[in-house]
Amino acid sequence: MENELILTIKPELLDTKIAIYQNTDLFFLKPIKHDRENLKKFKKITDQYQYRSKVIVDELDMAEIKVDQIRVVIARGGMVKPIKSGVYIVNEKLKHDLINSPVGEHSANLGGLIADDIAGILPHARAFIADPVVVDEMDDIARFSGLPGIKRKSIFHALNQKAVARKYAKSVMKKYEDLNLIIVHLGEGISIGAHQKGKVIDVNQAFDGEGPFSLERSGSLPMTDLVRMCFSGDYSQEQIFNIIRNEGGIYAYLGTSNAYEIEQKIEEGDKEAIMVLEAMAYQVSKYIGSMYPVLKGEVDAILLTGDIAHNKWFNNQIKERVTQIAPVYIYPGECIAEALAMNALMVLKGEMEVLEYK
Repeated sequence: MENELILTIKPELLDTKIAIYQNTDLFFLKPIKHDRENLKKFKKITDQYQYRSKVIVDELDMAEIKVDQIRVVIARGGMVKPIKSGVYIVNEKLKHDLINSPVGEHSANLGGLIADDIAGILPHARAFIADPVVVDEMDDIARFSGLPGIKRKSIFHALNQKAVARKYAKSVMKKYEDLNLIIVHLGEGISIGAHQKGKVIDVNQAFDGEGPFSLERSGSLPMTDLVRMCFSGDYSQEQIFNIIRNEGGIYAYLGTSNAYEIEQKIEEGDKEAIMVLEAMAYQVSKYIGSMYPVLKGEVDAILLTGDIAHNKWFNNQIKERVTQIAPVYIYPGECIAEALAMNALMVLKGEMEVLEYK
């Protein structure tokens, strides 16, 4: 184990973040920026995987990483069909569904493809994905929407929520599978999951904007007003989707989704910025409260994570409203590389079963 290395990969729209871990120690971290014009050459997002793989290998060579010591190449998972939580080896079926996604195109779909491509040229490495956003452990009762033909779906920040849950469990010397937790991922999208004894039995569908509004997503909207907007003739279907997923929330109110710029506005006493951010905290608190009866009133802790959890003022706005439910603990940042490495290490130690995507 001493010399075995783990390569983690998180592809995003215009960059790929890679890290090298030795056991739990991070000793190489590199966000690789991609030229927008180079990416435009590819018809689909997943067509980029070989291009990005080569860039990663070149970066490792320049950093003089001993690639022959890499045993695991593990990536952020993509929009495949609903699956249970865990670590999945990248097989042909998984690659097919990443390329021909049943859910939709997303930069995360590149992860497994890049991991497999790189592992294929390394002498001792295997390729995996861990806890993709489509992890589905929801109770059947939570799938009802109120309209036959439309079911609530489980698409959320599974990797970070599960990693934070295990980190908290370790801090209190318990198993994740023995705890009931409400976990809030605060990022461009906001997902709030009810974790019951190791399973996320209910969660808002953050990808499509359900739940509280966030930095860029509209959150749940008054339905009749949204229907009128859709049929006004002023917007195409794609424009509506873009407003809900990318141009809603804080961005729509303040013209920015940059967390630093928003903090600056608040520090300068911008009344609109203060009110909008407080409203977002208010909505997050409401959805935390909605998970209390899901867990039948038995909640060990509430965990706040994601980039916005760096904002103490925002955290305090939530704490004031929900501490009567359970103690609140803060795990700021997204920690994707750390979460991937944690999963890979459990595989190397034989503490986690490797699953097969079928």
